[in-house]
Amino acid sequence: MASSSFNIDAPRWDQSTFMGRLKYFFNVTDCRTALLPDSRLDEAKALVESCRAGSIPPGTTEEQLHFAKKLYDSAFHPDTGDRMNLIGRMSFQVPGGMAITGCMLQFYRTVPAVVFWQWVNQSFNALVNYTNRNAASPITPKQIGFAYITATSTALATAVGLNLYTKKAPPLVARWVPFAAVAAANCVNIPMMRQQEILNGIAVTDEDGNKLGQSTKAATKGITQVVISRITMAAPGMIILPIIMQRVEKYKFMQRITYLHGPIQVMMVGAFLIFMVPAACSLFPQRCSMAVSQLEPELRDSIVSQYGDKVQQVYFNKGL
Repeated sequence: MASSSFNIDAPRWDQSTFMGRLKYFFNVTDCRTALLPDSRLDEAKALVESCRAGSIPPGTTEEQLHFAKKLYDSAFHPDTGDRMNLIGRMSFQVPGGMAITGCMLQFYRTVPAVVFWQWVNQSFNALVNYTNRNAASPITPKQIGFAYITATSTALATAVGLNLYTKKAPPLVARWVPFAAVAAANCVNIPMMRQQEILNGIAVTDEDGNKLGQSTKAATKGITQVVISRITMAAPGMIILPIIMQRVEKYKFMQRITYLHGPIQVMMVGAFLIFMVPAACSLFPQRCSMAVSQLEPELRDSIVSQYGDKVQQVYFNKGL
């Protein structure tokens, strides 16, 4: 049985190492949690909050507490504690991403198909980016709309432009167009959706969680890491899978089942994403750190004047 002093927020795995973060994200991105009803998630949240308050229900085991924390981390925002929408959760990245990416890789030959699936993908990405933002920096509906339109336009312009440009290129090059569009759009979508953080900064704290101020440089670092993670998440499936399909489509048995090429690609993308979603999320610590010396002069001077050399590092939630 769990003792009343059990610290449910203490990490089960070392978050300072890639392997520790990988185990953590394999846990919280488990797509099976996306199938659970809201009532079950709310029960998990209540148990987590009871544990934090030092009031653990009698007979509760540590394993039950760990599972409740897994559900809590998979479905509730780390900044607000609010339940996130289903499609925007990282636990939905595998089923949602495999369906959309598989279709982008299958239907890449015609401009209407490219336009439709890039639009679907950017709509999905915009919701994921908004859901996993640093919620301490509010964003208005007007800014959300502008970010969505800008990112979608970038993806469509890249995809359609490259699609037309590669008409005379080797077939494999044309198959890589969706990835180029996704990568370009991520470089726009994420910063635009989180523009308030870049303009006004995000909250930075000391090691104990005491707020020290707002930093735009911390926001830039966090968002840059998120962009790299998202592109890395998509890269293996969208680069390697076209090579595989290019080769196997030459076999007669594959030519007899062209109607299954789409479902096959969807399933293969899923196989990549099961590993790549947690791996990409693990590239950088969720609780990002930055040396005080790298902060804006005003914030750096403020911290030094109050704390001297006691505070060498600041910490912040980079988002996902």
